[in-house]
Amino acid sequence: MSDSTIDLERYELFEGPRYVFEVDRRDFLKTFGTGLVVLLVARRASAQESGRGGGGDRMPAGVGAWLHIAEDGTVTVFTGKTEIGQNIRTSLTQAVAEELGAPVASIALVMADTAKTPFDQGTFGSRTTPTMNLQLRKVASAARQVLVDRAAAKWSAAAATLTVRDGRVHGASQSIGFGDLVKGEPLVATVDDKTTLRPPKEWTVAGTPVPKVNGRDIVTGRHRYTPDLKAPLVGKIVRPPAYGATLVRADATAAEKLPGVTVVRDGNFLGVAAPSAAAANEAAAAIKAEWTAGSGASARTLFADLKSKAEGGGAPFSAGSMDEGLARADVKADAQYTIAYIAHAPLEPRAAVADWRDGALTVWTGTQRPFGVQGELVEAFHLPADRVRVVVPDTGSAYGGKHTGDAAIEAARLARAAGQPVKLVWTREEEFAWAYFRPAGVIDIRAGVQKDGTVCAWELHNYNSGPAGIRSPYAFANQRIAFHGTQAPLRQGSYRGLAATANHFARESQMDDLAHAAAMDPLAFRLKNLRDDRLAAALKAAADKFGWKASTAHGTGRGIGLACGVEKGGYTACCVELDADRASGRLTLRRVVVSFECGAILNPNGLHNQVEGSIVQGLGGALFEAIDFADGRLTNGRFADYRLPRFSDVPPIDVVLIDRRDLPPAGAGETPIVGIAPAIGNAIFAATGVRLRSLPMVPHGLPTGTSQV
Repeated sequence: MSDSTIDLERYELFEGPRYVFEVDRRDFLKTFGTGLVVLLVARRASAQESGRGGGGDRMPAGVGAWLHIAEDGTVTVFTGKTEIGQNIRTSLTQAVAEELGAPVASIALVMADTAKTPFDQGTFGSRTTPTMNLQLRKVASAARQVLVDRAAAKWSAAAATLTVRDGRVHGASQSIGFGDLVKGEPLVATVDDKTTLRPPKEWTVAGTPVPKVNGRDIVTGRHRYTPDLKAPLVGKIVRPPAYGATLVRADATAAEKLPGVTVVRDGNFLGVAAPSAAAANEAAAAIKAEWTAGSGASARTLFADLKSKAEGGGAPFSAGSMDEGLARADVKADAQYTIAYIAHAPLEPRAAVADWRDGALTVWTGTQRPFGVQGELVEAFHLPADRVRVVVPDTGSAYGGKHTGDAAIEAARLARAAGQPVKLVWTREEEFAWAYFRPAGVIDIRAGVQKDGTVCAWELHNYNSGPAGIRSPYAFANQRIAFHGTQAPLRQGSYRGLAATANHFARESQMDDLAHAAAMDPLAFRLKNLRDDRLAAALKAAADKFGWKASTAHGTGRGIGLACGVEKGGYTACCVELDADRASGRLTLRRVVVSFECGAILNPNGLHNQVEGSIVQGLGGALFEAIDFADGRLTNGRFADYRLPRFSDVPPIDVVLIDRRDLPPAGAGETPIVGIAPAIGNAIFAATGVRLRSLPMVPHGLPTGTSQV
């Protein structure tokens, strides 16, 4: 692929592996010529937005092309999903290969390009597997049936007697390749709810450990990402000194005298475009800007502020009577849990290249929501949607942190003023300070338990961190659960697992307290209060692999703990063994066992990586990750100051995958993270007799006092 093919002769653009940049969807048939085109009749889908939630739906304006088979037998598949390290490029390719009967190597995915792929709400909420995987399976199935019918007509044979494999349709004594069957006029297939699929029990490609597509390019460094793009100009934004500060005045005289520099001010937006990164940094530093004081927000008063500024929330869930439940309780337990802000800390910071041509805008950027970013650009620049194109190369992680188009809008502002394409890459300090955070929160729980271990009363109120995972999987006869929004001091939004991590931490810690209050083994206590067979199976699988043995001794320095949960159709349980030295404050994780069940497994290797990655990332939020801020300023916005998990923090991790071929597959990117924090907290309690109720639990090591925290 040459630069001239994509009409970007003024600067170099990398050639992304297996991307098809030069095709506009409006010219789809003209470009591809003859072949097989499969259309999907799209249905409404709800959107999960960043921040406090929200949502909506949108019906695509037309029916888009999802799959094309060329005369040489190659298959091109179009999807609006983005590859952000979760390996959906491979699992979606497997899905198509399974239903179509084509070799994996013959299939190329075009992903996340608003000019070529059908509308998609975004890549979030563990929805790719249950929605897009299913859609592409239907698309491929419809294509396979058309190919079979074409071969049957060609051979005057019954379609039911033919089989499809390896990119060919096979009869009793002959076979024909897909390419030969699509020569001539294009064949069009339409997908609807009646399209039949191969049951998981018959899978031969899906459900197997197919190696990662383009894996060699990724591990050797050949694969390219948005920051690898090149443009004639480099952008730099002048940021305010504190959150909530507004620009009063700016003297850009010195910066404007520098060669090739363009200075842009638009309200509170202040930035420069220059011929190099060094020149952009010099120009930005030369601007004398005056700002207002800002919000003055501080972490010292965070949790009190969240409760005092509560704004109410959605309708609470309730069942039975809390008063009656508490009256029957032999032991009552009230507790408060606090959750700190944490950063996404993606390996790839926000980046974008913006190019204006003839009144139209094209932006390359790393995001989870290409069509959402397109909408932001449309609104920001008052353009028709068909004049804005967003292309998302594979992105170096997001974890829910790249829902918005901050860098895209900034780069587009600079490029419009400079009259040339501009590349903008946020620094690590900018990524920490100006991206949104996982919401902080306060969770209050009031509960009661009977002597036989039955939880007879349960009340939970979550302030700010969110409603995800707030409903209990346990069979509580009397309960009340509510989420309360607040006036948050910092910008906040989606994070891997959303608030399910916070809500599971509070719930599973409280359940551990209730188990000890009832003098029951924590495993037996949970099983007694569960009515969900899938979660019980996950709990038993983890405990069996771990070799769980009941222990009531506390303060010995070594402890075991467990936790379980369900979210987004996935079921998980986690067991932890650790050493806790109260004298030195040292905590050592010895081993972790985690089970996970999400229906039929699409790729066991990919799923194993997702589960293991969730545990490693979850260690940070459980033990030491926390955003610190004072006087409206971030105080630990560098990797040197912000504590992330290191190799030395990671214990041996055993992953137990439960393959349910009798159930449809669910997503796996988020749910496995919810169990590690409470399992660690419960193990610390078993080792020391101290209950830690704040995330992170040990940012400065174990507490050395004797009181509960």
